Amino acid sequence: MAARRFFTAVDRQGMYNYLDFEKPIADLEGKILELKTLSEGGEAVDVAEEIARLERRVKDALRDIYGKLTPWQKVQVARHVDRPHCVDYVKSLFTDFTPLAGDRAFGEDEAILGGFARFRGQSVAVIGQEKGSDTKTRLRHNFGSARPEGYRKAVRIMDLADRYGIPLIALVDTAGAYPGVGAEERGQAQAIAVSTAKCLSLKVPSLSIIIGEGGSGGAIAIAATNRVYMLEHAVYSVISPEGAASILWRDTTRSKDAATSMRITAQDLLDLKIIDGIVPEPVGGAQRSPDTVVTATGELIARTLAEFAQSNADFREQRREKFLAIGRSL
Repeated sequence: MAARRFFTAVDRQGMYNYLDFEKPIADLEGKILELKTLSEGGEAVDVAEEIARLERRVKDALRDIYGKLTPWQKVQVARHVDRPHCVDYVKSLFTDFTPLAGDRAFGEDEAILGGFARFRGQSVAVIGQEKGSDTKTRLRHNFGSARPEGYRKAVRIMDLADRYGIPLIALVDTAGAYPGVGAEERGQAQAIAVSTAKCLSLKVPSLSIIIGEGGSGGAIAIAATNRVYMLEHAVYSVISPEGAASILWRDTTRSKDAATSMRITAQDLLDLKIIDGIVPEPVGGAQRSPDTVVTATGELIARTLAEFAQSNADFREQRREKFLAIGRSL
């Protein structure tokens, strides 16, 4: 598979991971840091005007680069290690979060985080994929790629939500379900199918937000909801661009072509009526201002839950019609 490419540089907050196409920004911010260090070091040089000029250039460069990202560049942004993760949304948006562990059949899978919480006073069920933010947590969460027990835990949570009439919120961020031998031996395909079917059959309202990658059945297993939203630079696809290139052309270097052909960006999927809306990201992506994105996501959740509360719709039937309609108008 093609490697995710980025390089690390030092900025005012410490280490920042720049994507390969962000090199012009890295160069400018490096110069700004040098000037600020020179100024703070007591050098008798007035650099304030030059710093202000460079900061304006950084803003212009970010606006220019992020205003015309290619689908492959959006894939890189969606995978950025500094984007807010599921745990960040849970900590910021929900109170009294009580996680549930285990599938009551085999064991626990920390790739899927789930439980019950309160969102602005309202009881909700929360399910999300967590990739981890450093080597230790990535290994613990298996890079967000769930095994069968993870999806069976999700089904367990959905069953409880349905029993007690609690809305479901799903935060999707996975490259796909774990493809290992052990997972296949324990019924990975069946677990994904049952989780997807449970999503579709819920009587309670549900919404999902693709916060990074929405990869394959691993994503749809918790994203078959009444409303599906995506962050502006997230991606959602039946297979990764690298996997598609490997299958179609037997050449992973054509991942860029695959990303373009599959139409996996939020803007494409909104046009295709596969998703219901887009959460705007700050210029430079969610990784540059995580709090802004988390807050915007919270506002979207609040509006959607309010719409659900005022609706007399049959949510199961509404969900059924939503997914049956995909592709009919193309």
